[in-house]
Amino acid sequence: GRQQIGGRLSWSRNYAAKDIRFGVEARALMLKGVEELADAVKITMGPKGRNVVIEQSWGAPKVTKDGVTVAKSIEFKDKVKNIGASLVKQVANATNDAAGDGTTCATVLTRAIFTEGCKSVAAGMNAMDLRRGITNAVEAVVTNLKSRARMISTSEEIAQVGTISANGEREIGELIAKAMEKVGKEGVITIQDGKTLFNELEVVEGMKLDRGYISPYFITNQKNQKCELDDPLILIHEKKISSINAVVKVLELALKRQRPLLIVAEDVESDALATLILNKLRAGIKVCAIKAPGFGENRKSSLQDLAVLTGGQ
Repeated sequence: GRQQIGGRLSWSRNYAAKDIRFGVEARALMLKGVEELADAVKITMGPKGRNVVIEQSWGAPKVTKDGVTVAKSIEFKDKVKNIGASLVKQVANATNDAAGDGTTCATVLTRAIFTEGCKSVAAGMNAMDLRRGITNAVEAVVTNLKSRARMISTSEEIAQVGTISANGEREIGELIAKAMEKVGKEGVITIQDGKTLFNELEVVEGMKLDRGYISPYFITNQKNQKCELDDPLILIHEKKISSINAVVKVLELALKRQRPLLIVAEDVESDALATLILNKLRAGIKVCAIKAPGFGENRKSSLQDLAVLTGGQ
């Protein structure tokens, strides 16, 4: 910070102190963090799991039996304990991203592996040999589980899984099964808060993007202020489009094939946008540009989904 001494200014830098722990002490504190987090999460496990009440910084307390939600809400004052808890959170998050379920089971298994690993290291086992052994054991267990797994296919079986995930609410489970039946294995199901007292299922053909036209000049139906394109050519671009050259060729192709043109990109700016509008107004080409939904990796994933749906490359 800055301090004034007499007629002279003095500057000093404030560095955050690092708490360094080693060996048995570090493992013991990390293990404590792992165990306390796992104790809070494990009671939510399975169809008869119990709920956890989480205090929130604002609003009413949250009641949940979702393992990863409980794990994310836990923080410890002790830095080393918190590191142990953070390791388990990483496992729960990775499981949630990969499967969308099973986070409580992953937390319980992580605790067991870490606890037994600490015992083995304390008994004198080489840590790297232990790591290789765990990796080999995981591969063997996964192979065995896959050989014993039974694929579900009927609507009733899907409803049973959905009911368990929905805290035993049969109505929600059946709604999930209906949604899966409508959209198929590769379909996308989006859950939103409703404005009524009843649960509803709405099936939208194609893909719905949370974006609209960049410019009102792209409107084709003045009455309802919509841009409607039938069987358009679709250009999907991950980055911003700002130069005329980037859009001229695709405009020429649309004109040659007598088809509308839809451009989905991070953004369409300046000269490129002006060129599209000019061709819409003067050449009569039905064209529309929209910003790609999301940000970063999420945007890239959305564009990949759109490319798969529309047969893009």
